[in-house]
Amino acid sequence: MGRLTRRGFTLAAAGALSGALTLHRAPSGAADPGRPELRGTWIASVANIDWPTGQGLPEAVAQAQLLERLDNAVRWNLNTVFLQVRPSADALWPSPHEPWSEWLTGEQGRDPGWDPLEFAVTEAHRRGLDLHAWFNPYRIAMHDDLGRLVPGHPARQHPEWVVPYGGRLYYNPGLPEVRAFTQEAMLHAVENYDIDGVHWDDYFYPYPVGSEEFDDNDAFARHGDGFTDRAAWRRNNIDLLVSEMRQQVKRAKPDAAFGISPFAIWRNRSTDPRGSDTQGLETYDALYADTRSWVEKGLLDYIAPQVYWHIGYRAADYAELVRWWAEAVDGTGVRLFIGEAMYKVGDPEQPEQWQDPAELSRHLTLCGEHAQVAGHIFFSASGVADDPLGAMTRVFDDHYRDPVRPVGG
Repeated sequence: MGRLTRRGFTLAAAGALSGALTLHRAPSGAADPGRPELRGTWIASVANIDWPTGQGLPEAVAQAQLLERLDNAVRWNLNTVFLQVRPSADALWPSPHEPWSEWLTGEQGRDPGWDPLEFAVTEAHRRGLDLHAWFNPYRIAMHDDLGRLVPGHPARQHPEWVVPYGGRLYYNPGLPEVRAFTQEAMLHAVENYDIDGVHWDDYFYPYPVGSEEFDDNDAFARHGDGFTDRAAWRRNNIDLLVSEMRQQVKRAKPDAAFGISPFAIWRNRSTDPRGSDTQGLETYDALYADTRSWVEKGLLDYIAPQVYWHIGYRAADYAELVRWWAEAVDGTGVRLFIGEAMYKVGDPEQPEQWQDPAELSRHLTLCGEHAQVAGHIFFSASGVADDPLGAMTRVFDDHYRDPVRPVGG
């Protein structure tokens, strides 16, 4: 079996606590909310995956589409949405640091004349939904042409911050000034909106592209003192980003949850005896994201690994990874949510298990055997709405008929 990598990011198939937790709004109609449980869905804006469905839509159309996504979450008794508000070093709110997103307006930097994040928070809360603002820390663009960015873009003002890689542009995680700027840009949303959480996906150092090297030679020469191993230096850069951001989030909004949704394999057991019995890409080695350490050190309120494979998959068995993560969070105070691959259901290019409408429901049943699992997040909202093969109907009938309180921060 070859190495596993994350699904491609295309327009057609998109495709990514230490201390006490508090509880937020209970959905209306819940007579006995019972044990809190996160039931979530990602709403991706990059490449117009989930919302908005096109660029430059009229305000009324874009708002109506977002309300439909929120209403659909309520329909299935979900209680949390993860809205992507900084998909590519841009913003879906009036940010003083970064330009308006082209995925919203059709032209980077163009003011849409309304505030999507304020609208989303207000309407989500009105429906009893928690809303976590989803940010991508280091991706600048889905292309590698710096000249295509709006003239005032920070990446154009500081081209020394930028690394082209794999046909895309990224901020260099090895530069302290980059780390400080990206945190400042994200914190503006934390400080100015009634969001319930801060959420990052799985992009830190970029996913490997063939034999291409990520060119951070100069940054390592200037900032790598004390490190003889560049991989260890890169991991330290990401550790600093995570720990510093958590501190600033808690200082700005103590009740907000801070969580990350990584690629699900930390390391394979063949590489490290502490790893999972899997044979896939390792976040520790390929993305320089030491996800297990973040849990052990209490740098997160929750972790939501993207366990995007079926039960029994030889290279990365869903059951094995859930067991591994349940053991990893046990006793740490970090909540565990499992990322679910709704986008694979009914896809003819996927194995036969994903042609079975009961596969996702079986995932939730299996997770019920692990007390550490506190909920699930489905990728993504368009798939939840489409209910392929009736898979979401099965999840609802088997697991979600009774509303429950969301897990807060």
